[in-house]
Order: sequence, then C-alpha cells, then structure tokens
Amino acid sequence: MDEANTKAAVLRDFLDLLGWDIPANTQLEYSVKAFGKTYKVDYALVLEGAPVAFIEAKGVDTPLTDKHREQLAAYLKNEDVNWGVLTNGEEYEFYRRRVVDSKVNVNALADTKLQNLLERITVLRAFTKDAIQTGDSEKIATRINNLKQARSVLESEKDRLATEVTELLTDEISDAIATPAESQAKEMIDRLIQDIDTEIVSDGAVSPDDGEEVPTPEVEDVQNVDGEYVIKIMNGDTVIATLSDDNQSDAMAEAANYLIENHDLISILEPLPYVPGRKNALINDQPVHPDGKGEMRTHRGLANGYYLFTSFNKRDKKRHVQRFAEKCGLEVKFEGGW
Repeated sequence: MDEANTKAAVLRDFLDLLGWDIPANTQLEYSVKAFGKTYKVDYALVLEGAPVAFIEAKGVDTPLTDKHREQLAAYLKNEDVNWGVLTNGEEYEFYRRRVVDSKVNVNALADTKLQNLLERITVLRAFTKDAIQTGDSEKIATRINNLKQARSVLESEKDRLATEVTELLTDEISDAIATPAESQAKEMIDRLIQDIDTEIVSDGAVSPDDGEEVPTPEVEDVQNVDGEYVIKIMNGDTVIATLSDDNQSDAMAEAANYLIENHDLISILEPLPYVPGRKNALINDQPVHPDGKGEMRTHRGLANGYYLFTSFNKRDKKRHVQRFAEKCGLEVKFEGGW
C-alpha cells in the first residue's frame, strides 16, 4: 500500500486506539518548520489548540530510514512537541523529546511491528490522549528510560555484580557456598533482566472491559494433554510445524532440531559456539562452553553433531526458542504445559 492507502486502512484505527479523533483533536497535514523550510507533518495531535504529538506516516511499501527519523526529530525540536510516532503502518517507532540542561534531545522509546502492537501496552499508554493530557505520559516514558538504563547496567556489569553478591554471602555465611552462590547470582541477574524486559513491553494496565468476551485461542492441529509441552513454529499466521514432548528440555531440542534441519539455523548462528550471553554456549559443536573447559552439564544432542545447553528455567527456555525462530524469520506459539 502507498501512503494514502496506509493512512486510510491502518492509521485511522491506530489513532482511534489511542483515543484521538479526526478532526476533533487531530489535524492533518500540519505545517512545521525544519531545515529552513516548511513541511507538512501527516498528523498533529492537538490539545487546547496546540500540537502535543506528531505522527509521520509512510506507505507500507516504504521502509523506514534514518532520513525519516531525522525528519521527525527536526519537527519535534523545532515545534517544541514532546511526542512523536514514525510508522509505515507495518512498523511503529515511538519517540520522546526532552530538554536536559538546555540541550534538546529526541530519543527512541520503543519500536514494534503491527502484529505485536497490542503487546506494547506501556508505550501505547504514553501516547494516548488521556495520558498526554494528564501528564502521565512523562511518568511512563521516564519509567521506561529508567528501566532501560537499569537493564544496560545489569547486562554490562553482570560479572562484577554477581561477584559482589557472592562475596557478601560468603562473608556472612561460609566460603563453602561460593560456587553455587555465584551461579545463582548470575541466574538472578538474568531473571531480573528478563523481568525488566517484560515490564518495558507491558505493564498489565490494559485489560478487557467488564463483560467483554475474551476470545479463546484456536487449536489448529494438536489436542494438548496435561503435562505436554507443545511448540508451534509459525510463518505469519500459518503453523508450519508442531513439536511436543513431555519434557521441557526435549521439546526445546526438538524445536532447535527442526530449525537446524529445515531453516538452516546453524549457518545463521555461525561461527560456533553461539553465546547469546557472556559465559555459556547455547549451541556448540561439542558439549562445552566457550573456554573449552566448562562442560555442558545439562544438554541435549542435536542433529548433525551439535549440542544444546538446556540448564534454564521454563521462561528462559521459551525465550531461547523464540530467539532461534526469530533468527530464521519465523515466530513461535507455546501451548500445553508451557
């Protein structure tokens, strides 16, 4: 779709989702100054006669580029508008303008695709008419930025923080617990990072209205039984493979095997070992971690002589399977015991 059709077919519903009405508080083709010229921003969201947010729209047939991002940033800076959305109807990027120590910055808050839009509850709330009107948008955006900064520190300082936690515990209790304490401290940090990611995406503040019927997901081709872990590999809305096992680690391995044999996962991950974190190899051609000394104590053998590290909790197993699928351009749906 070109830009006109994208606006008509997608973006009016998007504005309605956020509580903005055309023409009551949404002005089309709003004149703005940028780069010494006058341009037309596609949508200006207006409160009390002044724009509070800009939405710059491109057609679905137009990939978003750095030039588009610079253009929106210039609009926000020059017009003293704090909120911006750049979209082509398929991809959505959310921006915030801030003035810190007299310096004007435009920073990205989040980005997502259309099919995942309703999962990004937190950032969507920040761009609703009510939140901007009440000032809640600033609180939401500040919370998102603080969480991102915390995640960055946890990721970059994981080893140091784990060492400090271990030293604290061994000083208070006994040196005998040093090894398990360090392992548990690192796992705790990993779980904390995951929890932060979850909060950044969705704060759980949006729920169906009282009395609204919540649709039951359809089961395409497998009847689940208690204790069975089902993984469905999706290409868009189409299920292309259904894998299941009574054991979480075996189900994880089945998904990895399918992606290796049918979607060239190893070539995408190479060179091995594949180490998504800082220490443990997730997939390797031998059952050891990156230094060649640490053995994969809990692992599963994969097709073609590869090995999968499986010492994770249920949530992290799902996260890694999702990551494998995304690297192959696919999606995953979990059912049954998951």
